[in-house]
Amino acid sequence: MSGIIHSTAIVDPAAKLDPTVSVGPYSIIGPDVTLGAGTDVGSHCVIDGVTTIGRDNRFYRFCSIGGMPQDKKYGGEPTELIIGDRNTVREFTTFNTGTVQDGGKTVVGSDNWIMAYVHIAHDCRIGDNTILANSVQLAGHIEVHDWAIVGGMTGVHQFCKIGAHSMVGGGTSLVQDVPPFVLASGNDGACRPAGINVEGLKRRGFSLIAISALRDAYKSLYRRGLTLDEACLQFRAQMQAEPEAFDALQTLLEFVESSRRGIIRP
Repeated sequence: MSGIIHSTAIVDPAAKLDPTVSVGPYSIIGPDVTLGAGTDVGSHCVIDGVTTIGRDNRFYRFCSIGGMPQDKKYGGEPTELIIGDRNTVREFTTFNTGTVQDGGKTVVGSDNWIMAYVHIAHDCRIGDNTILANSVQLAGHIEVHDWAIVGGMTGVHQFCKIGAHSMVGGGTSLVQDVPPFVLASGNDGACRPAGINVEGLKRRGFSLIAISALRDAYKSLYRRGLTLDEACLQFRAQMQAEPEAFDALQTLLEFVESSRRGIIRP
């Protein structure tokens, strides 16, 4: 099935569009853009920069995708934005390309649900199956790992990481890393942990044994008065004692040990 390019759309002849791509009224597609099969661009969108977009994505009206980074160090280098497949991107979102100071790429994975007014700044890395609710604002160099959910009106400081299967409450001000599987919120400048995302883990098929092990790991991390090094030793012991929870505990351990900004604390 062929796509439809509206007569008022402006598509640069050098752009690479699969024949099944649709572009709505008054949208603009720049010369260095590649759009994969089945992707639908709504009206009044601008997609420019060195931007590669996979298949079956849907961009609602008034999106600005591939704009240059909002970074004073940027000097016009040909940095990139790469977007995967089957993403839903709602109105008035802004995704910027990367900077040469961090690999030159902003990357958005597949199967994400990105709501209105979300900003994804330069050099961010968004995984798969995430949800970014209305007006989430991501500064530069942020990582959002697979299956994470970020509530509306949340602002995230540059270089922060939000771990897999975590959930950040709406209106949060986040300046440190949120470990995988953890619920978190706080709008007074101090985002705080609030337990394990049990319901989310159940929906995604985690076993009761794995969920129980993660709840115990959470206690080691936050409730037993241990240092981070001591908590990590507890994780390692759990991984040996509970092989069914090994992968989940390893994900948590590796995240905590690699955190550069430090994890959120009570």
